[in-house]
Amino acid sequence: MERQDNAREGKVGAKVVQGLKTVRLNLHLILVLVFVCLGVQLPHISDTPAWAEPPATQPSGKPKGNILRGREIFNGKGVCYYCHGIDGYLNRTPRLEADTAKLIAKLNPPPSDLRNPDVLRLKSNQERGRAIREGHPGTGMFPDTTMTDQDLADTLLYLALIRKDPHPEQ
Repeated sequence: MERQDNAREGKVGAKVVQGLKTVRLNLHLILVLVFVCLGVQLPHISDTPAWAEPPATQPSGKPKGNILRGREIFNGKGVCYYCHGIDGYLNRTPRLEADTAKLIAKLNPPPSDLRNPDVLRLKSNQERGRAIREGHPGTGMFPDTTMTDQDLADTLLYLALIRKDPHPEQ
């Protein structure tokens, strides 16, 4: 009887593991579809199966960015969307208090169109990161001292996505 129970538990455990692998594969596919819909060019996909563990890498000392977290920061705690619009669309502004909306409307120069790389003055992630952390002189952009290094890396990667930058690490 005990053998049958152990065999049954082994089959159930194998089904759970297979189910988790399927969920992980489905999540990868959903992320790929999201990136494709957003116009992100994906890197070459290796011949390694999607469920295989990634190879161990040495830390570069530089935080790697996460596009989805960057979007959450841009449209959330970073309050970037107050001036630059939801997802960087200047015409898609969030609902703001009347006095806040009036102040933003008076900004001179007006907030930059982050989706149009031709009009952006800051050309490197170092310049963009400094502007986010310290503010941008001559504009209404105020400093954000609450962002962690990881938050900044995530936000910079998201900004590269919305401006369709082929070299997001620069």
